[in-house]
Amino acid sequence: MASTHQVSEQTRRFLAARRGLLIDGRWQDARAKAQTAWSLDPATGKPLAELTVAGPEDVEAAVAAARHSFESRRWLRLAPAARERSLWRIAELIEQHAQMLAELETLDGGKLFAGALHGDVAFAADVFRYHAGWCTKLEGRQLEVQSGDMRFHCHMVREPVGVAALIIPWNGPLAMSAWKLAPALAAGCSVIIKPSELACLSVLKLGELLLEAGVPDGVVNIIPGSGAAVGAQLAAHRAIDKISFTGSTATGRHIVRAAAGNLKKLTLELGGKSPAIVFADADLDLAAAGVAAGIFGGAGQVCVAGSRLYVQRAIYSEFLERLSAAARALRLGPGLDESSQIGPLISDSHRGGVSSLVTQGIQEGARLVTGGHAVEGAGFFFEPTILADATPGMTAVREEIFGPVLTAMPFETADEVIAAANDSEFGLAGSVWTRDLSTALDTTARIRAGLLWVNAHGVPHPAIPFGGYKQSGWGREQGRDAIDAFTELKSVMVRL
Repeated sequence: MASTHQVSEQTRRFLAARRGLLIDGRWQDARAKAQTAWSLDPATGKPLAELTVAGPEDVEAAVAAARHSFESRRWLRLAPAARERSLWRIAELIEQHAQMLAELETLDGGKLFAGALHGDVAFAADVFRYHAGWCTKLEGRQLEVQSGDMRFHCHMVREPVGVAALIIPWNGPLAMSAWKLAPALAAGCSVIIKPSELACLSVLKLGELLLEAGVPDGVVNIIPGSGAAVGAQLAAHRAIDKISFTGSTATGRHIVRAAAGNLKKLTLELGGKSPAIVFADADLDLAAAGVAAGIFGGAGQVCVAGSRLYVQRAIYSEFLERLSAAARALRLGPGLDESSQIGPLISDSHRGGVSSLVTQGIQEGARLVTGGHAVEGAGFFFEPTILADATPGMTAVREEIFGPVLTAMPFETADEVIAAANDSEFGLAGSVWTRDLSTALDTTARIRAGLLWVNAHGVPHPAIPFGGYKQSGWGREQGRDAIDAFTELKSVMVRL
């Protein structure tokens, strides 16, 4: 008999108190009026916790606090080794509060508890540890040059870009906050984090841990709110030097236009429609499990979800049978139920959008193999869905569905599947499944995407740069590239 994880008393107390905004080191109410919203548990549709939502005056206060903390060097005046210790301390505190953070991720965002605990929370701690090391390793370089009869000693140094706004999506708030915040702090920036009001409780708890770790007042400010209001104000704000955004390509375009006022620096991790390519020589058990996890994990609400499946024709029918059996066997349920294998979508409106795209795919000629329907009853569940015999022009093939929906297509040759994989406005990620090294290397070399896996899908690592080609974004996160994205390069020429 399946058991249900019991939420800790600490988490219950956290949920019972209305959560405020973190501005200049203090938790506070909205300035203009008591602007509040309720976080909903997507597994039940019921209210979970009352949130304070930022308004225009709160945005101004958060930007001013971040600006003052940066200009007064509250963070930068600390020795690099001291900043490194602070980031290590944050990682330790995340691990100490791992159960509570995982419970908040599960209740607020619909994640499976085990996945949140061993995946999102553990990854967040790893990200802070990895980037802590960069605090003491931001080295410059030097050389001597000559221009005419003048000789110069030159040195180049990296300096923090300034105040950065980190705009966080609802589908992985804790991991995405760590993903952006750790390199920003390692580079010496002050920040404003804007998590989605749909799922931000773990980010607010992270704010408490940052204060406990000794991060100076104003260096990190957290203001939940909508993208249309708070996000837009941050994107256009002239006192902000950098935006790091994860979300839809459509919103990314709005940010590009808003950021033009002061030409602020941008890192944009946008939409994806990642291909999973299975060659006939692949380990079919490994590939079926990996492809299923790549699209149904997180209920498909993952930017790198392998939502376009290409299978070599010789094994197409057999592989679809394996995959559809795996999909039908998945047990939908709340993340706290230890027998659940796939959780809910984030909201009823999002589920409606997923359902509409599935219906459109069937109307355009795709064959429904399994799933395809919203689940009746409490919560925002949607069946794991496979649409077979899809064609390149179908809406379900071209648009990011962001749900547990897979479109499957057969192919004959490597040239054919590479052309099909590249026939997308997106280029975020993808995977290749084969036992042949030459096939793997040739295919990955020719696919236009920012991150590719061979015989795996969706595995992140803090040291590996992440970002997309084409309309999947600008710039890279993680690794040394993340540090570079939060710094400016200064060159100094000293005449000898």
